[in-house]
Amino acid sequence: MAGASVSTPDHSDVVEAALSGLDLDTKARLLAGQDMWSLPALPAIGLRSLVMSDGPIGVRGVRWTADDPSIALPSPTALAATWDPELAREAGTLLAQEARRKGVHVLLAPTVNLHRTPLGGRHFECFSEDPHLTGEIASGCVRGVQGGGVATTVKHFVANDAETDRFTVDNVIAPRPLRELYLAPFEAIVENARPWGIMAAYNQVNGTTMTEHRHLQKDVLRGEWGFDGIIVSDWMAARSTVGAILGGLDIAMPGPVTVYGDALAAAVRAGEVAEAAVDDAVRAVLRLAARVGALDGAEPAVTEPPPALDGPALAREIARRSFVLVRNERGALPLDPARVREVALIGAAARDARVLGGGSATVFPEHVVSPLDGLTAALPDGVLTYAVGADPSDELAPAGQGFELRAVCRDAEGNVLGTGSLPSGQVQWIGGDLPAGVTHERLCSVEVTGTFTPRESGEHIFGTRGTGAFTLAVGGRILWQGTQDPREGGDPFEAFFGAPAERGRAHLTAGEPVEVSLLHTVRRAPRAALSAVMFSLTHLGPRRDADELIAEAVEAARSAEAAVVVVATTDRVESEGFDRRDLRLPGRQDDLVRAVAAVNPRTVVIVNSGSPVELPWRESVAAVLLSWFPGQEGGAALADVLLGHAEPGGRLPTTWPVSLARAPVTQVCPADGQLPYEEGLFIGYRAYDRAGVAPAYPFGHGLGYTTWEYESLEVTPAHATVRVRNTGERAGRETVQIYLAPLDDAVERPRRWLAGFAPVEAGPGATVRVEIPLRGRAFEIWDEERGRFRFVPGPYEVRACHSLGDTRLSATLEV
Repeated sequence: MAGASVSTPDHSDVVEAALSGLDLDTKARLLAGQDMWSLPALPAIGLRSLVMSDGPIGVRGVRWTADDPSIALPSPTALAATWDPELAREAGTLLAQEARRKGVHVLLAPTVNLHRTPLGGRHFECFSEDPHLTGEIASGCVRGVQGGGVATTVKHFVANDAETDRFTVDNVIAPRPLRELYLAPFEAIVENARPWGIMAAYNQVNGTTMTEHRHLQKDVLRGEWGFDGIIVSDWMAARSTVGAILGGLDIAMPGPVTVYGDALAAAVRAGEVAEAAVDDAVRAVLRLAARVGALDGAEPAVTEPPPALDGPALAREIARRSFVLVRNERGALPLDPARVREVALIGAAARDARVLGGGSATVFPEHVVSPLDGLTAALPDGVLTYAVGADPSDELAPAGQGFELRAVCRDAEGNVLGTGSLPSGQVQWIGGDLPAGVTHERLCSVEVTGTFTPRESGEHIFGTRGTGAFTLAVGGRILWQGTQDPREGGDPFEAFFGAPAERGRAHLTAGEPVEVSLLHTVRRAPRAALSAVMFSLTHLGPRRDADELIAEAVEAARSAEAAVVVVATTDRVESEGFDRRDLRLPGRQDDLVRAVAAVNPRTVVIVNSGSPVELPWRESVAAVLLSWFPGQEGGAALADVLLGHAEPGGRLPTTWPVSLARAPVTQVCPADGQLPYEEGLFIGYRAYDRAGVAPAYPFGHGLGYTTWEYESLEVTPAHATVRVRNTGERAGRETVQIYLAPLDDAVERPRRWLAGFAPVEAGPGATVRVEIPLRGRAFEIWDEERGRFRFVPGPYEVRACHSLGDTRLSATLEV
């Protein structure tokens, strides 16, 4: 267990005094939010504006801009791969530090939905397929953030496990899996970390939309579990004034146009809602304000923030501790930097690193260390060569490398209202997130303008993403002028998540700057719930013949002592807003790996993805290292691990399938608005066990640079005590995993499940003893008839494992 949760003072007297000074209209307005990211200040009662910000890998702040950069930590799947709640707590402490720097009181994180299927588009933003591992890692993160005086908002409550039709889908889940799987991480976090906020999801569960789900929000979350924080809607998720307030929703975001505010006050006056229900929600908001130091007269929960952390150093440490070495034949890794004379680095993602997933998790770091950067700095001059090999993307993406852009905002008469810098060709101004001097009321057009200096000569493709009227020009020549209409029934954020469209081509010369411009006329929807300007200038560089690129990579690899191939997914594969269609690596990357491995037996493949992909060549390469989305210091961490300065410390937080066809749970598309969770209790490794299907790599798998012997296992109903010895020649880190397997079949249960774990460290030849708690809940099931958890007595096999597929010791326990 990663430390204790923050002990919060009793703010009841201050909260009640503040509440008594508010009239109905003010209370209703407080619950509606004043803009995209904040609640209104109420000076009369000493309440300051509460500011929220997206996470979970960094704190963006209220403006989506690179002018105020953020530390970018590795993705949640990477953090979970460390299997270290204490490291997660440190990550949370850093996020709180970043939040305070940016004036943020509430972090909209962590995401604790489960990896029900590998097709989930937001898979990278969640931790694991296992509810216990998810709950432990997330509890550590919550303790860290709130230990820094900043609130967390654990999301998305509940069963927001896929993106397809996420605003409307009704996920039909039986009581046992709902309790034992999907609610379990939230319950553990409430019990162990006492979060100050929960976010209600877009989806329905068993016929009721989550922002109105009285049973789950009031009876279970507040009643059974004793949760006393705020419940805030996911953005634009609240649909009904009466349904939401009676269902337990405290805050409807974003403001000011929501189902609360004037509509809520009117519902009270019409007798549809008791004012006491509004008071309960306001109490929750005031209690939150007291905890974060935004309410006069209330002592904050944290009066002295923790000592400052080195953000880049922590990002680098988490990355290398998260890397999972799933294959390492004949000691291919680590490479010896003192002896290796030539290393061929191959892959577009080695040069243009993908360090984070797409969607609301996006932040703008001050710098990014790519694999090419990291290995160039770590190896002597002349050792490293580089070849592109194969580009993972053949789709346009927001203009990035080589572009220097700004946004010019004009009114209806063409007068300049203001300008703003752009880190890419993507404009995403939501609510008050506009350049200085610009308002939504006066804004008529936005021009993305600047220069592009190509890296390569040839035919460059330009395009747009978003809806409305556009004029696109390159080098003074108009490539396209026209209008893109919104897709009927599409995601409200489709302009941000949707597919780009090709609009024109221009032949450019490497190193020669050219002027670019994309003029966008802003559309205003009447009574829009959200004032937003979202569109993108997109680009795709010259397409060289793929066979030619692979041939160049093969020649680079042929003479090298080691070939390091970096393969990756793209924003169009893994992102919020849509689910994946398959698990294949995009482009010709599989062909690239096969071709390189055919000429170099020391081929090491780095898989730069946030979630599982198919690796059809995995048995023909020397080593496979999963690097996830490794954050801003990923390239430096990769050099540390490849060259043996650090050990790859990660273990798989989710099962890695051989192929999509052999994955047991793959359904993400609703039929007639419903998505039945027909697999019941059997997701992840539980499903593989039930189906008798062998994955490519099992849950918990991961290799290091040393070896371990499990010497003894002692068990009681409360603990498993394991002694392990480092039998290798260097210091190392092991994650001891404890699984329970019932030895009778009195009730339907998985074949085995994770009951506890602990990371340990030891030097060569050293022994370490670790005591791992066995939670009482590990021996219980949800009794649907009685409506409660029930202890299941009987014999259990307790297994001490290196991974799910590698049991080292076992003992029988009668409980």
